[in-house]
Amino acid sequence: MEKTEWYLEYEIQKNRPGLLGDISSLLGMLSINIVTINGVDEGRRGLLILAKDHEQIERLKSILNTMDTIKVIKLREPKLRDRLAVRHGRYIQRDADDKKTFRFVRDELGLLVDFMAELFKQEGHKLIGIRGMPRVGKTESIVASSVCANKRWLFVSSTLLKQTIRNQLIEDEYNENNLFIIDGIVSTRRANERHWQLVREIMRLPAVKVVEHPDIFVQNTEYSLNDFDYIIELRHDPDEEITYDVVEKNNMFSESDFGGFDF
Repeated sequence: MEKTEWYLEYEIQKNRPGLLGDISSLLGMLSINIVTINGVDEGRRGLLILAKDHEQIERLKSILNTMDTIKVIKLREPKLRDRLAVRHGRYIQRDADDKKTFRFVRDELGLLVDFMAELFKQEGHKLIGIRGMPRVGKTESIVASSVCANKRWLFVSSTLLKQTIRNQLIEDEYNENNLFIIDGIVSTRRANERHWQLVREIMRLPAVKVVEHPDIFVQNTEYSLNDFDYIIELRHDPDEEITYDVVEKNNMFSESDFGGFDF
């Protein structure tokens, strides 16, 4: 029988030498294989394990619950956040009220790229919004994630090198495996109706679309934030406020503000 993967996370109640060895030995005696171990938070460890059936997991859970040195936090089939937590040694921060909003700071670009790459690998339509101030690393993270996911990226609107506003695609660009990048500010402030017709065509494709500045994007379109599957926020530091005051005061924003990204 093929083994299935599970995620075990426990909090250390009484730290002592050999604790991890005891748990590893217990897993070995139950014929459960360890795939990966890492600390995922202060005082917590996460493990990806392989078990041949659910009965093994139930037996493991009952034994772990009798131990006073640890407290089982999670024992379940691994989610994407679990896999990334074990891989990077930290959990992705998620908004307490809006579960589809995930927060990162610039020091976590490696984690962000890995997270987005996993999303990009998923088949079918996916609409992802990314918020952040200029020069924080939004576009470079999207491109790097596309490379990791082995996707071809296409700028529908952008200011990465120079202002880009596409009004049409060539035939081979209408591909479900392509990743389409839209700058919400450029599209809503400077584009014409031909561009918006193209955006609507792209939105109907069963492919991944990433919209920078989704809040501006939805202000003047038929789309809403409810249409987004994920919202990612990227900041220079955790306390940075993401604001669009420059755009609101001046529709024809200058390249020194939101129009010129220096990556």
